[in-house]
Amino acid sequence: MPELFRFSASDDARPTGVVVAVQLPGVDDAELDSSLRELERLATTLGIDVVGHVTQRRGSLAAGKVLGDGKLKELAAWTGGSGVVPVFAKPGKRKKKEDEEGDGEGEADAEVVDGDAEQAATSEDAGAEAGAGGPPPGVKAEVVLVDHELTPTQQRNLERATGVDVLDRASVILEIFHRHAKTREARLQVEIARLKYLAPRLRESAGGEDRVRGGVGGKGAGESSLELDRRRIRDRIAELRAELAQIEGTSQVRRGRRGDLPTVALVGYTNAGKSSLMRALTGSEVYVADKLFATLDTTVRVLEPRSHPPVLVSDTVGFIKKLPHDLVASFRSTLEEAAEADLVLHIVDASDPAFRTHMAVTLEVLGDLGADADQLLILNKIDRVDDAGRARLADDLPGAVQMSAKRRDDVLALRDRIVARFEGELEEDDLHVPWALHRLVHTIHENARVLTEDHNESGTSLRVRAPSRTLARLRAELDAG
Repeated sequence: MPELFRFSASDDARPTGVVVAVQLPGVDDAELDSSLRELERLATTLGIDVVGHVTQRRGSLAAGKVLGDGKLKELAAWTGGSGVVPVFAKPGKRKKKEDEEGDGEGEADAEVVDGDAEQAATSEDAGAEAGAGGPPPGVKAEVVLVDHELTPTQQRNLERATGVDVLDRASVILEIFHRHAKTREARLQVEIARLKYLAPRLRESAGGEDRVRGGVGGKGAGESSLELDRRRIRDRIAELRAELAQIEGTSQVRRGRRGDLPTVALVGYTNAGKSSLMRALTGSEVYVADKLFATLDTTVRVLEPRSHPPVLVSDTVGFIKKLPHDLVASFRSTLEEAAEADLVLHIVDASDPAFRTHMAVTLEVLGDLGADADQLLILNKIDRVDDAGRARLADDLPGAVQMSAKRRDDVLALRDRIVARFEGELEEDDLHVPWALHRLVHTIHENARVLTEDHNESGTSLRVRAPSRTLARLRAELDAG
C-alpha cells in the first residue's frame, strides 16, 4: 500500500521542509501567522525541521498548482526543482482519443494548467507576499508542506514543479495520527481514514493500460492495475469497518456497565492541556507530552479523591482546525464519550493568541457530534497570562474557570466544583473518630478533603470539606459505630 510520507521521525538526519500558504480574502495577517505556526508544530511533531515559508495573497488557490507562476519558481528555489509544471498525457494507444474526450478517469491523467497564469495576472492581489524571497545559501527543503487541503492534481503538479514530496495539512495530520495510534481501535480508525485519502491519489503507472484478464474463461477486458488497486482499497476498508464495528460494540458494552455513574469528558483543541488535567484530577499515569495529538485513545479514570458515587473522567482526542472529515468520521465512536457525558469540560489554552479560534473549532465538532451536555469552559495555562490578560478574560468570559493544571490548589478547586455539580454544595465540618472506629479515618480521606487532622487521647479529630450528602453519610457511619 502506498505511503503518505517516506521519511521517518527516527531517521538520523531529520528532513527539512518549507511551509506554503495562500492568504485568501477574509484571512488577516494574524490568522495567517497563527495557522503557519500551527503547521510548523505539526511538522515538528512529524519529525520535520521547517527552514522557511513561501506565502502569497490570492483571490483563490490556483486551480492546478496552488500558487502563481512567480511564486511557484520561488518555491522551487527552496527545493532545487524546475518551478515549471510539465504537461503530461495518459500513456497508451488511446492517448489522442482520451485527450479529445477529456478523459473521465479523473485528476490522475492529463493536467494542463496554462490558465493559472491568466488567473494570477487578473487577481487583484496576485503576487503580493507576506514573507521574504528565496532561501539562504546552502539551505534546501526536502519536503513541501501546504497549509491547505489539496486536490490530487494540485499535489502532483507541485511535486513535479518542486521535485520533492508535497504534503497538505490533511496528510500531515493523518501521518501524525498513524504514528501515535497505540490501541487496535485507534489503528483501525486511522487506517480507514488514510485509505480513503489515498484512494483518489493512486497514480497510473506507465503500464497502466495493461489489463488483468477477467471474465469466465478469461473473456472480457478485465481491470487495469489502477482499477485493481482501487478495488483492493475498497475491500480493505470494508474489512476494517467490520472489525471496527466489533470493537465499537465492546466499547458500548463497557460504557453500559458503568451504569448511572456520573461522567465528565475533557474536550478541546490539541495540546490544550487535557491529558495534564486528566492526570491531575485522577492521579493516573496517562501519557503527557508537549506535542500535538499526543493522545488518540479515550482514557477513563475515577476522579480523586473519590466522591460517593465516584465520578468518571474521560480524556478524548484533541481537535484541530481543518481536521480531515474522514478522520472525524472514523473517530466518531471514540468521540461519543464526549457526546454521552453528563458534563463536558471544554479545555482552552488561554496563553495561545488564537484560543478563540480554537474554541470555535471545538464547539463546531461538538455540535456535529450532537453533544448537548452541560459545558464548563476551562481557561488552562493561566499562569502564562499576565494580570491584564486575566482581567480581560474575566470580563469577556465571566463564567469560565481560570486555572493551571500544574497548580494543586486550582485542580482541587475544580474537583470540588465537579463534585458539587453531582452531589450538592460543599460544606466544612468537624468529625471526631474514636480509636475504636479508627478504620473510618481511611474512609473519610477517600470521600472528603481533609483540611486538618489531630490525634488525642480519645481518637482523631478531622476538619473536612465534602458535599452535604457525603458528610451526612459519614456522620451516620460514626453514629452507627
